[in-house]
Amino acid sequence: MRTAPPNLPGAATSDSPLDRALALLLAGEREAALRWSAAVVQHDASVPSALILTSRLLADAGRTEAAVEGFELGVKRAIDTGNLPLAVAAVGDLRLLGIEVAKFLDEIASAFCQGSPRLSDDATPPPPPLPHEEDFQPLSSFLTGPALLSKATEIVHEASKEYETSSESESPLVSPLPLFSALEKEGLRALIGCFEMFTVPAGNRVISEGEEGAEAYIVARGELEVRRTTEDGKSLTLARLANGALFGEMALLSRAPRAASVVANRPSILLVARRDALEAVAATRPDVGVELAAHCRRRMVANLVRTSKLLLSVAASERPALVERFETKVFEKGDKLIVEGKETSGLHLIASGEVAVVGHEDSEEPFVIASLGVGETVGEVALVLRRKANADVVAVHPTVTLHLPREDFLGLVKDHPAILAGLYLAAVERDDETTSVLAGGAAAVAEDYDLV
Repeated sequence: MRTAPPNLPGAATSDSPLDRALALLLAGEREAALRWSAAVVQHDASVPSALILTSRLLADAGRTEAAVEGFELGVKRAIDTGNLPLAVAAVGDLRLLGIEVAKFLDEIASAFCQGSPRLSDDATPPPPPLPHEEDFQPLSSFLTGPALLSKATEIVHEASKEYETSSESESPLVSPLPLFSALEKEGLRALIGCFEMFTVPAGNRVISEGEEGAEAYIVARGELEVRRTTEDGKSLTLARLANGALFGEMALLSRAPRAASVVANRPSILLVARRDALEAVAATRPDVGVELAAHCRRRMVANLVRTSKLLLSVAASERPALVERFETKVFEKGDKLIVEGKETSGLHLIASGEVAVVGHEDSEEPFVIASLGVGETVGEVALVLRRKANADVVAVHPTVTLHLPREDFLGLVKDHPAILAGLYLAAVERDDETTSVLAGGAAAVAEDYDLV
C-alpha cells in the first residue's frame, strides 16, 4: 500500500519552502518561485501542493504539456493525501487550460463520497513535514529561462513516472470529511463542481467582519485566522483554519453580516463557491441542499454551545438531545419574531444575525429597548411570566434562530430545571429593563435601525 503523504486536511502546513514559492509567485517573481516549488517536487514528489504550484508556473511559461501532466498528477496525489480541496484546485487549473475535467471530478467524488471503499477512520497519518526554509535549498540560481523550464519539466515527468510505478499498489485510505463524505457520489460530484480556485497572499483579508457575504470557502492549502473585534476595539483570535477547513458557509443559510473577519496568515490556496451556484445544485440535487442545511445547523449549534447561557446550563452529554427539540427558522430583515400584545410562538435562540426589541407605548415613534445577538434568547419573558408580549422583536438583519414551539416549552423545563432557573432570571431582568425604558428611559428611535 502506498503511504499517504503530507497535507492531510486539518494538519499544520509546515512546508515553508512552499510558502516562499507561493509568496514569490504572488509577487510576480516566477523564476524564483519555480526554483523553490520544483525543488520541493524533486525532494518529495508526493507533495501535491508543490506539484500544483510547479505546474501553474510551467503553464504561465507556455509549457502546457508539462503543466497538464503535473496537474493530473497533483489531482491523484491530493486524493491520496485526503485533501479534497487541493484536488479540486488542481482540476480548476486544468479547466483553465481547456482540458475536459469530468473524469477528474469523478475520481475525486468516488474517493470521498458516502460508501467509498477508500474512506476509513484509520487512514494512514502523514509523515514528518518538509524541512523549514533555512534547511532547504531551491534549484540553482544559475538555472534561468529555458534551462530552468526544462529542468522543472524533467522533475515533473520523473514524479509522474514514479507514481506510475507504484500505481499497482493498493490506494491509500483517506479520512472521511465533514459534509462531503455524507453525500452520495453524484451529489458530491455536483457540489465540488461549484467551487473555483484562487490564491491569496499573507495578510489578505478574505472575509471582513460586518460585511454581507454570499460565499463559502475551503482552505486547499495554507492557514488563515478568524478574528473578531471586541467591544474595546481590540482584535480577538477565535480560531485558525488549516488544510480542508470550510468557512463562511453560514452565508448560505443567512445573509446576516459576517460575524468575524478571516485573514490569511500564510500565502494560501482557497476554493470559493457562491450562493447562487450552490442553490442551483440544490435545486437539481435536493440531497445536497439537505446536507448543506444540516451541516450549517451543526456549525450553528457548535458556535452556540460556546456562547449561549441556555445551552451551557445543561450538561454537555445532554446538549445534542436538547438541540434536537428546536427547529431552524429564518427571518428576513424587518420580519417580526414576536408581536406586541400577542402570545409568543415559543422560545427563540439566536443563531445568526441580530434582533431589536421595539416598544411603542406612549410614543409617537417606535423605539428600540434592546438589541440582541448570537447566543441570546427572546420570547422567554412571555413564556416564563405567562403573559402576552409587551414589545415587538424585529430582525435587524437576516437572522436565523433555533425555535422551540410554545407547546414543547413545558416539557423542556421539566427535563432541564436549570434552564428554567436561568430563563426566569433573564425574563425578570429583561422585563425590568423594558418597564424602565417604557417609563421614560433613553432609547434609540427604531428608524435609526432601518428595520423596514
